[in-house]
Formats: sequence, C-alpha cells, structure tokens
Amino acid sequence: MNTAEVQIPETDEVFADLLNEQFGDNGLIGSVVKGTIIKINPDFVTVDVGLKSEGRIPVREFGQNPELKVGDTVEVYVDRYEDREGNIVLSREKARREEVWQDLEKAMNANERINGVIFGRVKGGFTVDLNGAIAFLPGSQIDIRPIRDITPLMGISQPFQILKMDKVRGNIVVSRRVVLEETRAESRAELIDAIKEGSVLDGVVKNITDYGAFIDLGGVDGLLHVTDISWKRINHPAEVLSVGQTVKVQVIKFNEDNQRISLGMKQLESDPWQNVEERFKVGDVYKGKVTNITDYGAFVELEDGIEGLVHVSEMSWTRKNVHPGKIVSTSQEVEVKVLEVDPEKRRISLGIKQCTPNPWAAYVEEHPVGSVIEGKIKNITEFGLFVGLNDEIDGMIHLSDIAWDKSGEEAVKDYAKGQEIQAKIIDVDVEKERISLGIKQLTEDENATALDGFKKGDTVKATITAIDDKGVDVEVNGVAANIKKADMSKDKAGQDLSQYNVGDELEAKVVSVDKKKGRLGLSVKALEIEEEKKALEEYSNTASTGSALGDALGEALKKK
Repeated sequence: MNTAEVQIPETDEVFADLLNEQFGDNGLIGSVVKGTIIKINPDFVTVDVGLKSEGRIPVREFGQNPELKVGDTVEVYVDRYEDREGNIVLSREKARREEVWQDLEKAMNANERINGVIFGRVKGGFTVDLNGAIAFLPGSQIDIRPIRDITPLMGISQPFQILKMDKVRGNIVVSRRVVLEETRAESRAELIDAIKEGSVLDGVVKNITDYGAFIDLGGVDGLLHVTDISWKRINHPAEVLSVGQTVKVQVIKFNEDNQRISLGMKQLESDPWQNVEERFKVGDVYKGKVTNITDYGAFVELEDGIEGLVHVSEMSWTRKNVHPGKIVSTSQEVEVKVLEVDPEKRRISLGIKQCTPNPWAAYVEEHPVGSVIEGKIKNITEFGLFVGLNDEIDGMIHLSDIAWDKSGEEAVKDYAKGQEIQAKIIDVDVEKERISLGIKQLTEDENATALDGFKKGDTVKATITAIDDKGVDVEVNGVAANIKKADMSKDKAGQDLSQYNVGDELEAKVVSVDKKKGRLGLSVKALEIEEEKKALEEYSNTASTGSALGDALGEALKKK
C-alpha cells in the first residue's frame, strides 16, 4: 500500500466544479438571463436558459393572472443549482428586482428623481416601494418642516431622490425633502422675481410667535405681524391662526436687499375707521364689549375693528383711585358715551360715568350754596376735614373755615373721625367735583364786625399779647391780629423778638382788612418805610441851602 500523503481538495469547491462542468454554468449564477418557456403547469413554469438543465419558477412570481404561454421569452435570475434533482433554480422576482436595482443605480448616478409609494412605517421613518425595490425614508427626510399627520402622503406615487444604495446589504435610502427643497428653490426664484408690494398671494402658516406668524408663500417666507392680522384687537396670533392653515395675504412691504416680506390680512378688508365719525358721533351713547383692561383705563369694542378708550377718570363719578379692573371686567357689555373722535389718530375717547346722572350736580340742585348740612367726618388731613354728604360724595372743610377765633391747626384738634357735625355749603364746582364747606360760617364773625372801624393805610396802636419765634400776637381795639417777625422792622436789629415783652405797645400800619376771613393785617416795617418816605419828601428841598440830603434826613428822624 502506497503510504504517500494524498491532498484532498475542499468538498464544496469540488462539487461546484463538477456542477459547472456538467451543467455548463458559464458564470451565469447571480445574473439575469433570457430564457424560453417550455412547459407550464398550475404550480411551476419550466424555463430553458441554454444550460444543460432547465429551471423551474413558481407561477406566483409572475404575478396574479399572468398571461403566459409556451415559447414566450422571459428574463429570469439564475440563483443556484438544485443539488438533488439537478434542476437550475431560477427566479422571476429576483430578475425584476435586479432590473429595478440597475435602474435605481443609473438614476442615483445621474442625480435623477425616481417615483415611489410610501406604504408603511418603521422605526425612525417609513418604507417606500420603488417599483419593486423597498427603500427606507428617514422621518427627517419626509418634508421641509415637521408634519404631524403623514396619512395624506401614503399610497400615492410621488418623486424621491436616492441618497444612498448598498446592493450587498440590500439597503436604499431615499429623500422626499431634497426634492421639495429643489422645487422650493425654483419656486422661490420665480416668486422673488414676480413679487411686488400690493400683490395678493396664498400661503400656509408655517410658525406662530407672540408677535405674529410666518407664512410660507411657496419657497419664501413672509412675516404677518399680529397688528396686521385683523382690524380688531388680537392678543395672540393663535387666537385666529393655526400651523398648516391656508391663508390669503397681501404684500404690504418688500425689501429687495434682504428679501424680507411683510404681509397683511386686514389690508384685504375695508378699513373700519373710514367715516368713523359719521357712525359714532360725539355725545351719542352706544353699547360695547370690554376687550382689554389696563392701569389707565379700559378698551371697549364698538364694532369689529373699532375700539375706544374709557380713561380711568371717566369710569365713575365717585370711585376715585380705583383700578379699572374693579369697575369693569373683560368681555362685559357696557354703555358708553362718545366724548371725542379722532379719525387721523384712530382714537375714540369714551365715558362710562357720563351715561349716569352726575351725583354732584344732583346734590347741588337739592343743596345750593348757603345750605346747612349734617354729616359725619370721614377723614382728617393736614389741610382739613372730609365730611360725607351721602353714600357717594364728600365735602371738604378747609382748616381756615373751621373757626373764627383760632388758627386752623388749633381748631382741627376739637374734631375726631366719625363725629357728626353741621356745616354750611360755601362753594360748589361741579366740573371739578368739589364741594367746599365751612363750620365757622354757621356763626357771625365778631372780628368781621369789629373790622368796620379799620381801613387799609391807617396807623394804629397795638398791644402785644403773645410772642413766639414766628412773630407777635397783638390786640387793637379788641381785635386780634398777628405781626410776622419780618414785619416788625425794616432793620435786622428791629426784628430781634427778644427785645419785646407782652404788654408792650407798638405803632403799626394797617396793610390789609379781610372781613370775610376776619383778619387784620399789620406791619411796623411798612410804617417805618412810609415815615422815611415822608421825611425824604419834607426835607428834599433843603439840599439847595447847602445841607446834605443825608444830614437833613437824619435831622428829621431825630425830631421823630
């Protein structure tokens, strides 16, 4: 026995070589060839492809109700050899797929678009049928902007761009977005060339912000500002617009340099402010709805696109320093009177309180000046007393109108909040909504009667009754008066109050007599100035005798 080492070739390679030798493969495995149908039965179609053995193909691979007959030529894919029966394994389905792959590779290399149908969803995207080849469409490549519902895009033939192909793995990645962007770029160029101010276009709401909405005009976006959406007040664009909504807009401004487009919707409607003064006349009363409330008032809609402002001062006759939100509420229907119309500034001034009777005027009709009223002190301030006249209005008693014989600061100490008092109406200003009251006017002023004996310019003798750092209180024939520190002398030395004592007598000039307030105005300073003037006039002629004017004046003053 020969013990020499014998090398045995690999079994698979030997078997393949034997098959190739027997059947005449000629390198056809894995390729598409043309064959002739030689036999048809219910399950299989037998096809001769020119090899030593025929191949069988399931009838189902030719589709439903195929029109086949013996002798027809068909393209088939040579898959492999049958190892037991020796028949060639052919595939019509793989042949079609190979054809599609070849067409797809040509389209990708030529950067051409291909048609396909989206038919299913998978993780991260969708599946697309490209005439028999299955491709993957990533979710990011389905559209230029996010789409909530893709259902309308499924089941219809539409163009795609092949991004990547891997025949070995059988992977194809396509994009619909690329096609849309190219189409959009073409449309954008055409639109930019044709666009002009005043053009009316159809667009789709692309995005909504607090200040407006961006509208896709078909390749180019424009801004629709919130103030140009409607003539009526809109607080936020989302109140009337939604993403994806189709709208008709007008180009109101186009900047060719930066290609910014400003759009408007309200410009397509008639301007409600035209002839507004004819529809809303000053003095007329209308009903409206409160649309917005601010710190300074409330806006009331009179009709679509027409709003007026009710200033806080025109909301109530009696509720002062109250926020408008405590008087009216949003969406409330109110009656308003037109106070002013300014079509140029698009402003209408309205009033709510003017639609009700003025309580100040009504009160004065029943209580004219001079009437005596009773009321409760509601508040005490540094300048007077506030007295409630009824549930709505108050009157004020100034400090100077509390007492005849006391200063206001002293007199007010005799009263307390909540105290019931009597007072006389001394003045009324309906427009300014003021009613002035007085307590001292309830009695006759004794000083006023005593003042009948005084007139401005008189020289009187006064007795000091009190001294403080502001001046001195004096009495003249039973009438009390006050001389301020600055009026005690024209000289600084004479204004030093420490040199005066209670009981001292002074000569002073009457500078004012106010019988209404019962006041007598006195001034020592004014008397000194007057005497100096008289002395100057008396001795003015002595200058001609050789005496100096100063000497003459001094001599005259010595005689005093």
